[in-house]
Amino acid sequence: MKKPVQNPREVAEIVAIQALSFVASDPERLGLFLAETGIGPETLRKSAGDPNFLISVLDFVLRDDATVKAFASVSELHPTNVAAARQVLGDPHWERDVP
Repeated sequence: MKKPVQNPREVAEIVAIQALSFVASDPERLGLFLAETGIGPETLRKSAGDPNFLISVLDFVLRDDATVKAFASVSELHPTNVAAARQVLGDPHWERDVP
């Protein structure tokens, strides 16, 4: 049995990674995201470990009501949870546990 995640920063990172998967699942949406961020498809996986990149993923999803609602529905989250994840990732006072 998996241990439930308690750390808000870790939860926010999970939400952002889910958002990246959501963006990547639609070729048109992915193309727009890649064009806006300037990264290539070959660097997506590597970039997923960068907290600033994860912020950009959530910013992309949150900027359009239809997109955030679709992502929230697919992820079984409330749209405010997506916004809260963005806030946690952007807060410099939250420290990431790095082994």
